[in-house]
Amino acid sequence: MNRSDFMFPTTPTQATAATASNMSAARPALPAAFSGGSAPGGFSTAFRQVQSDVAAFIAHGGGDSASSGAELSADGAALRARLAASVLGGADSTGAIEGAAEAGGIDKNLQQQFLASIRPYAEEAGQKLGVSPDIVAAHAALESGWGQRPLRNGTADTNNLFGIKAGSSWQGDVASNVTTEYEHGAALKKVEKFRSYPDQASAFRDYASLLSNNPRYQNALNAGNDAHAFAQGLAQGGYATDPAYAQKLSKLAARVAKTDY
Repeated sequence: MNRSDFMFPTTPTQATAATASNMSAARPALPAAFSGGSAPGGFSTAFRQVQSDVAAFIAHGGGDSASSGAELSADGAALRARLAASVLGGADSTGAIEGAAEAGGIDKNLQQQFLASIRPYAEEAGQKLGVSPDIVAAHAALESGWGQRPLRNGTADTNNLFGIKAGSSWQGDVASNVTTEYEHGAALKKVEKFRSYPDQASAFRDYASLLSNNPRYQNALNAGNDAHAFAQGLAQGGYATDPAYAQKLSKLAARVAKTDY
Protein backbone atom coordinates (compact mmCIF):
# COMPACT_ATOMS: atom_id res chain seq x y z
CA MET A 1 0.00 0.00 0.00
CA ASN A 2 2.84 2.34 -0.64
CA ARG A 3 2.59 5.26 -3.05
CA SER A 4 3.30 4.13 -6.53
CA ASP A 5 5.47 5.99 -9.02
CA PHE A 6 2.81 5.02 -11.53
CA MET A 7 5.37 4.12 -14.13
CA PHE A 8 5.61 0.85 -15.96
CA PRO A 9 8.95 -0.95 -16.07
CA THR A 10 10.81 -0.46 -19.31
CA THR A 11 13.74 -2.24 -20.92
CA PRO A 12 16.89 -0.10 -20.81
CA THR A 13 18.24 0.85 -24.21
CA GLN A 14 21.87 1.40 -25.12
CA ALA A 15 22.93 5.02 -24.97
CA THR A 16 24.07 6.66 -28.20
CA ALA A 17 26.50 9.49 -28.71
CA ALA A 18 24.96 12.96 -28.47
CA THR A 19 24.55 14.82 -31.74
CA ALA A 20 23.62 18.39 -32.50
CA SER A 21 20.21 17.28 -33.77
CA ASN A 22 19.18 15.09 -30.86
CA MET A 23 20.50 17.57 -28.31
CA SER A 24 18.41 20.26 -29.95
CA ALA A 25 15.34 18.04 -29.92
CA ALA A 26 15.81 17.28 -26.23
CA ARG A 27 16.12 20.95 -25.27
CA PRO A 28 12.84 22.27 -23.74
CA ALA A 29 11.13 24.98 -25.75
CA LEU A 30 11.22 28.51 -24.35
CA PRO A 31 8.37 30.99 -24.57
CA ALA A 32 8.36 32.98 -27.81
CA ALA A 33 9.54 36.17 -26.10
CA PHE A 34 12.87 34.47 -25.31
CA SER A 35 13.74 33.67 -28.89
CA GLY A 36 15.35 37.05 -29.55
CA GLY A 37 15.92 37.57 -33.25
CA SER A 38 13.80 40.31 -34.76
CA ALA A 39 11.40 40.44 -31.80
CA PRO A 40 11.33 43.92 -30.24
CA GLY A 41 13.68 44.03 -27.28
CA GLY A 42 14.95 40.48 -27.89
CA PHE A 43 16.13 38.23 -25.09
CA SER A 44 17.32 40.90 -22.63
CA THR A 45 13.98 42.71 -22.56
CA ALA A 46 12.02 39.49 -22.12
CA PHE A 47 14.37 38.32 -19.40
CA ARG A 48 14.05 41.54 -17.44
CA GLN A 49 10.25 41.42 -17.75
CA VAL A 50 9.95 37.85 -16.48
CA GLN A 51 12.53 38.52 -13.76
CA SER A 52 10.37 41.42 -12.59
CA ASP A 53 7.25 39.28 -12.76
CA VAL A 54 8.82 36.49 -10.72
CA ALA A 55 10.08 38.93 -8.08
CA ALA A 56 6.60 40.39 -7.71
CA PHE A 57 5.13 36.90 -7.68
CA ILE A 58 7.37 35.84 -4.78
CA ALA A 59 6.64 39.05 -2.91
CA HIS A 60 2.92 38.25 -3.04
CA GLY A 61 3.21 34.76 -1.61
CA GLY A 62 4.71 32.70 -4.42
CA GLY A 63 1.83 30.33 -5.10
CA ASP A 64 0.00 30.09 -1.79
CA SER A 65 -3.27 31.30 -3.30
CA ALA A 66 -5.23 29.95 -6.21
CA SER A 67 -5.23 33.37 -7.88
CA SER A 68 -1.51 34.01 -7.60
CA GLY A 69 -0.93 32.91 -11.21
CA ALA A 70 -2.60 36.11 -12.36
CA GLU A 71 0.35 38.10 -11.05
CA LEU A 72 2.63 36.61 -13.71
CA SER A 73 2.94 37.59 -17.37
CA ALA A 74 2.00 35.03 -20.00
CA ASP A 75 5.65 33.90 -20.26
CA GLY A 76 6.05 33.69 -16.50
CA ALA A 77 2.79 31.75 -16.14
CA ALA A 78 3.90 29.34 -18.86
CA LEU A 79 7.18 28.69 -17.05
CA ARG A 80 5.37 28.21 -13.76
CA ALA A 81 2.94 25.73 -15.35
CA ARG A 82 5.84 23.80 -16.89
CA LEU A 83 7.58 23.59 -13.53
CA ALA A 84 4.39 22.36 -11.86
CA ALA A 85 3.99 19.66 -14.51
CA SER A 86 7.57 18.51 -13.99
CA VAL A 87 6.96 18.21 -10.24
CA LEU A 88 3.91 16.02 -10.81
CA GLY A 89 5.75 13.85 -13.31
CA GLY A 90 8.95 13.38 -11.35
CA ALA A 91 7.91 12.79 -7.76
CA ASP A 92 8.47 9.20 -6.67
CA SER A 93 7.10 9.05 -3.16
CA THR A 94 4.14 10.19 -1.14
CA GLY A 95 6.30 12.72 0.67
CA ALA A 96 7.35 14.30 -2.61
CA ILE A 97 3.76 14.57 -3.78
CA GLU A 98 2.67 16.10 -0.48
CA GLY A 99 5.55 18.54 -0.56
CA ALA A 100 4.66 19.55 -4.11
CA ALA A 101 1.08 20.24 -3.05
CA GLU A 102 2.21 22.38 -0.14
CA ALA A 103 4.55 24.33 -2.40
CA GLY A 104 1.81 25.05 -4.93
CA GLY A 105 2.75 22.27 -7.37
CA ILE A 106 -0.86 21.07 -7.25
CA ASP A 107 -3.36 23.88 -7.55
CA LYS A 108 -5.57 24.36 -4.50
CA ASN A 109 -8.64 24.36 -6.71
CA LEU A 110 -7.70 20.87 -7.88
CA GLN A 111 -7.24 19.79 -4.27
CA GLN A 112 -10.69 21.10 -3.35
CA GLN A 113 -12.29 19.51 -6.40
CA PHE A 114 -10.74 16.16 -5.53
CA LEU A 115 -11.93 16.35 -1.92
CA ALA A 116 -15.45 17.34 -3.00
CA SER A 117 -15.62 14.49 -5.53
CA ILE A 118 -14.76 11.80 -2.97
CA ARG A 119 -16.68 13.28 -0.04
CA PRO A 120 -19.66 10.84 -0.16
CA TYR A 121 -17.36 7.82 -0.30
CA ALA A 122 -15.13 9.17 2.49
CA GLU A 123 -18.17 9.66 4.71
CA GLU A 124 -19.37 6.10 4.09
CA ALA A 125 -15.92 4.61 4.75
CA GLY A 126 -15.35 6.83 7.78
CA GLN A 127 -18.61 5.71 9.33
CA LYS A 128 -17.64 2.06 8.94
CA LEU A 129 -14.15 2.64 10.34
CA GLY A 130 -15.18 4.97 13.14
CA VAL A 131 -12.97 7.83 11.93
CA SER A 132 -13.56 11.29 10.53
CA PRO A 133 -14.26 11.43 6.77
CA ASP A 134 -11.60 14.15 6.60
CA ILE A 135 -9.00 11.59 7.69
CA VAL A 136 -10.18 9.09 5.08
CA ALA A 137 -10.09 11.81 2.42
CA ALA A 138 -6.59 12.80 3.51
CA HIS A 139 -5.44 9.21 3.19
CA ALA A 140 -6.77 9.06 -0.37
CA ALA A 141 -5.09 12.38 -1.18
CA LEU A 142 -1.79 11.18 0.25
CA GLU A 143 -1.78 7.91 -1.67
CA SER A 144 -2.98 9.33 -4.99
CA GLY A 145 -1.32 12.77 -5.03
CA TRP A 146 -4.71 14.50 -4.72
CA GLY A 147 -6.07 12.25 -7.45
CA GLN A 148 -3.52 13.59 -9.94
CA ARG A 149 -1.35 10.44 -10.01
CA PRO A 150 -3.74 7.48 -9.93
CA LEU A 151 -2.57 3.93 -10.40
CA ARG A 152 -3.12 2.89 -14.00
CA ASN A 153 -3.59 -0.34 -15.89
CA GLY A 154 -2.18 0.65 -19.24
CA THR A 155 -4.13 3.79 -20.09
CA ALA A 156 -7.08 2.85 -17.84
CA ASP A 157 -7.51 4.26 -14.35
CA THR A 158 -7.62 1.55 -11.68
CA ASN A 159 -9.45 3.88 -9.25
CA ASN A 160 -7.09 2.53 -6.59
CA LEU A 161 -6.77 5.72 -4.52
CA PHE A 162 -5.25 3.96 -1.50
CA GLY A 163 -2.39 2.02 -3.12
CA ILE A 164 -3.80 -1.34 -1.99
CA LYS A 165 -1.78 -4.27 -3.28
CA ALA A 166 -3.32 -7.39 -4.79
CA GLY A 167 -2.48 -10.34 -2.56
CA SER A 168 -3.22 -14.00 -3.29
CA SER A 169 -6.76 -13.65 -1.93
CA TRP A 170 -7.71 -10.85 -4.34
CA GLN A 171 -10.05 -12.08 -7.07
CA GLY A 172 -10.50 -8.83 -9.00
CA ASP A 173 -8.53 -7.10 -11.73
CA VAL A 174 -4.83 -6.39 -11.20
CA ALA A 175 -2.41 -3.72 -12.43
CA SER A 176 1.39 -3.93 -12.16
CA ASN A 177 3.23 -0.72 -11.28
CA VAL A 178 6.63 0.37 -10.01
CA THR A 179 6.51 1.42 -6.38
CA THR A 180 8.95 2.68 -3.76
CA GLU A 181 9.52 0.33 -0.82
CA TYR A 182 11.71 1.00 2.21
CA GLU A 183 14.00 -1.74 3.47
CA HIS A 184 16.27 -0.98 6.42
CA GLY A 185 15.70 2.71 5.79
CA ALA A 186 16.69 2.56 2.12
CA ALA A 187 14.22 3.38 -0.66
CA LEU A 188 14.06 0.70 -3.35
CA LYS A 189 12.11 0.46 -6.59
CA LYS A 190 9.99 -2.66 -7.04
CA VAL A 191 7.29 -3.88 -9.39
CA GLU A 192 4.18 -4.81 -7.43
CA LYS A 193 0.64 -5.88 -8.29
CA PHE A 194 -2.17 -3.56 -7.20
CA ARG A 195 -5.93 -3.96 -7.06
CA SER A 196 -8.03 -2.42 -9.81
CA TYR A 197 -11.62 -1.25 -9.31
CA PRO A 198 -14.46 -0.36 -11.69
CA ASP A 199 -15.08 2.93 -9.88
CA GLN A 200 -14.01 5.01 -6.87
CA ALA A 201 -16.97 3.92 -4.75
CA SER A 202 -15.77 0.31 -5.01
CA ALA A 203 -12.27 1.37 -4.02
CA PHE A 204 -13.47 3.10 -0.86
CA ARG A 205 -15.67 0.16 0.14
CA ASP A 206 -12.84 -2.32 -0.33
CA TYR A 207 -10.53 -0.02 1.65
CA ALA A 208 -12.99 0.15 4.56
CA SER A 209 -13.52 -3.61 4.43
CA LEU A 210 -9.79 -4.30 4.43
CA LEU A 211 -9.07 -2.13 7.46
CA SER A 212 -12.07 -3.24 9.48
CA ASN A 213 -11.62 -6.97 8.86
CA ASN A 214 -7.84 -7.27 9.15
CA PRO A 215 -6.65 -7.66 12.77
CA ARG A 216 -3.42 -5.84 11.91
CA TYR A 217 -5.28 -2.54 11.65
CA GLN A 218 -7.51 -2.76 14.73
CA ASN A 219 -5.57 0.03 16.45
CA ALA A 220 -6.53 2.39 13.62
CA LEU A 221 -10.27 1.85 14.06
CA ASN A 222 -12.59 4.15 16.01
CA ALA A 223 -9.99 6.92 16.15
CA GLY A 224 -12.64 9.59 15.57
CA ASN A 225 -10.96 12.90 14.78
CA ASP A 226 -7.57 11.74 16.05
CA ALA A 227 -5.60 11.57 12.81
CA HIS A 228 -2.39 10.72 14.66
CA ALA A 229 -3.94 7.66 16.31
CA PHE A 230 -5.35 6.48 12.98
CA ALA A 231 -2.05 7.01 11.18
CA GLN A 232 -0.07 5.26 13.91
CA GLY A 233 -2.48 2.33 13.79
CA LEU A 234 -1.92 1.98 10.05
CA ALA A 235 1.85 2.26 10.39
CA GLN A 236 1.97 -0.29 13.20
CA GLY A 237 -0.10 -2.67 11.10
CA GLY A 238 2.40 -2.40 8.24
CA TYR A 239 0.18 -0.50 5.81
CA ALA A 240 3.29 1.17 4.38
CA THR A 241 7.04 0.72 4.69
CA ASP A 242 7.85 4.46 4.64
CA PRO A 243 9.15 5.24 8.18
CA ALA A 244 7.63 8.75 7.98
CA TYR A 245 4.22 7.55 6.78
CA ALA A 246 2.28 8.26 9.98
CA GLN A 247 3.73 11.75 10.22
CA LYS A 248 2.86 12.54 6.59
CA LEU A 249 -0.72 11.30 6.95
CA SER A 250 -1.27 13.16 10.24
CA LYS A 251 0.03 16.39 8.76
CA LEU A 252 -2.10 16.13 5.63
CA ALA A 253 -5.22 15.21 7.62
CA ALA A 254 -4.81 18.39 9.66
CA ARG A 255 -4.73 20.42 6.42
CA VAL A 256 -7.77 18.67 4.97
CA ALA A 257 -9.74 19.32 8.16
CA LYS A 258 -9.19 23.07 7.62
CA THR A 259 -10.12 22.98 3.93
CA ASP A 260 -13.53 24.24 2.84
CA TYR A 261 -14.75 21.78 0.23
